[in-house]
Amino acid sequence: MQNKILLPEDRIPKYWYNVIPDMPGPLAPVIHPGTMQPVKPEDLLPIFPMPLIEQEVSQQRWIEIPEPVREIFRIWRPSPLFRAHRLEKALGTPAKIYYKYEGVSPAGSHKPNSAVPQAYFNKISGTKRIATETGAGQWGCSIALACQMFGLECTVYMVKVSFAQKPYRKSMMQLWGANVIPSPSDQTNAGRAMLAKDPENGGSLGLAISEAVEDAVSREDTRYALGSVLNHVCLHQTIIGLEAKEQMAIAGDYPDVVIGCHGGGSNFAGIGFPFVADKANGKQVRVLAVEPASCPTLTRGVYAFDYGDTAKMAPVAKMYTLGHDFMPPGIHAGGLRYHGASPLVSQLLAAGVIEAKAVHQLACFDAAVLFSRTEGIIPAPESSHAIRGAIDEALQAKEEGKEKTILFNLSGHGHVDMTAYDDFFAGKLTDYEYPTEAIKESLSQLPKVD
Repeated sequence: MQNKILLPEDRIPKYWYNVIPDMPGPLAPVIHPGTMQPVKPEDLLPIFPMPLIEQEVSQQRWIEIPEPVREIFRIWRPSPLFRAHRLEKALGTPAKIYYKYEGVSPAGSHKPNSAVPQAYFNKISGTKRIATETGAGQWGCSIALACQMFGLECTVYMVKVSFAQKPYRKSMMQLWGANVIPSPSDQTNAGRAMLAKDPENGGSLGLAISEAVEDAVSREDTRYALGSVLNHVCLHQTIIGLEAKEQMAIAGDYPDVVIGCHGGGSNFAGIGFPFVADKANGKQVRVLAVEPASCPTLTRGVYAFDYGDTAKMAPVAKMYTLGHDFMPPGIHAGGLRYHGASPLVSQLLAAGVIEAKAVHQLACFDAAVLFSRTEGIIPAPESSHAIRGAIDEALQAKEEGKEKTILFNLSGHGHVDMTAYDDFFAGKLTDYEYPTEAIKESLSQLPKVD
């Protein structure tokens, strides 16, 4: 009974897959937040180094992974693919469930897949310091690690509610040399303005992005790094799906449905985009994004142009959004609390190429507990959304009496998220469905783009 499918180290992909050539129709332009005109590559230079800007707009299907990046990837890649035999047995399902486990990275999640190349391209471009934000802390830990490896300074604005909920993620960032600041902070104009309005504000990813971007553009030696949403981040994460396809082939199998949890889109794109390529070539495979019902960007947002941050400093992109003023509740899946979504993911959803569903917090923790008790791995709260999606698919197969092959991305472990599990077992967690009126109010502030 094979349950672990490995690839040899020399099979780490040499190229990232760029989904843009296989997108349905042309991409919508990205708009400059000041001029409200389409962004030119040079407009992004105060924020990103040129190699990343080139990747952001590239039309090449395959983009080479530099050898210094692959050398660091060899610390943990290729990551393992598992067959969840024990979970299948517990569910009594005819479905086969596979999961790609990204928690084997030093930071414990998929985020180093983009943090390492972003740090590398900044280093060779002369950047001395990175300013960034983090929600639950996975990205902050990953970019802190990557900056340490390439000798860069790192400042992380961490959403305040997660700063309090997840102290060990803050400790990990500090261990790798980063300066960690709870957001909103008194360090930036954006943070001070929010604190003046609401001194008890728990923060959001959109606001933390505003602080990090403001920090980056205020210093010549600093550039900004984002852990999700952007095209080049989705590009870097495709190493997950590329490895998974080869591992599924070794297992002699192919998925009927591919699942990833969704916040901004990075790990979902990582597992899903290489299978979108297969769909473009005629393969029958469903690709499903699972998001929290408390932050239902894909399922209750609108497909429209919006700012990427609260202070309107980041570029305006066409995406599914709940509005840049959206202030999500303090759920434990902090990495999924973003108001918008990757423009690439959004366009694929609008075109019907991929699917999306929203699930509640308590059902996700139920799924995480069952998974941990059957498969042994403690999942991150974010990853539990993908587990919930996979279990629902497996139970549907059981109800219908049909075989089905399910693949999901287990994007990280929950070893520093045990407070969330303590709260779950103590009955302190509740389900929260964001009010329709609050979403309408936030959406009323969308920018006007011709």
